[in-house]
Amino acid sequence: MPTYIGLLRFTKEGVTAIKDHPKRRAAAAKAVAALGGKLVHTYVTLGHYDVVTVIELPDDETAAKFALVTGAQGNVSTQTLRAFTEKEVDKLIKGLPSGGSRPARGARRGR
Repeated sequence: MPTYIGLLRFTKEGVTAIKDHPKRRAAAAKAVAALGGKLVHTYVTLGHYDVVTVIELPDDETAAKFALVTGAQGNVSTQTLRAFTEKEVDKLIKGLPSGGSRPARGARRGR
């Protein structure tokens, strides 16, 4: 199942109701499960983003639905990234067409 990284920032409303964060996290896990996925990890972070999530969902459309529903609640703004495992990347690389490689930096192309 595809993995998605959620980068969340609390809105003014989300900070004002910060004591509800544990309930909202539990509700998010249930919503992800209802969509056929799994909330793998949630991290409260320091820096530009307040929360980072790792979520498994069936596909990009489902991930977009979840992000829209989450954002519409008004407690966080979201950015969602599709994450690829090393195994998935290796498979993608093996499927690339051969040829067309770029010369090394600083190398001159023949004329």
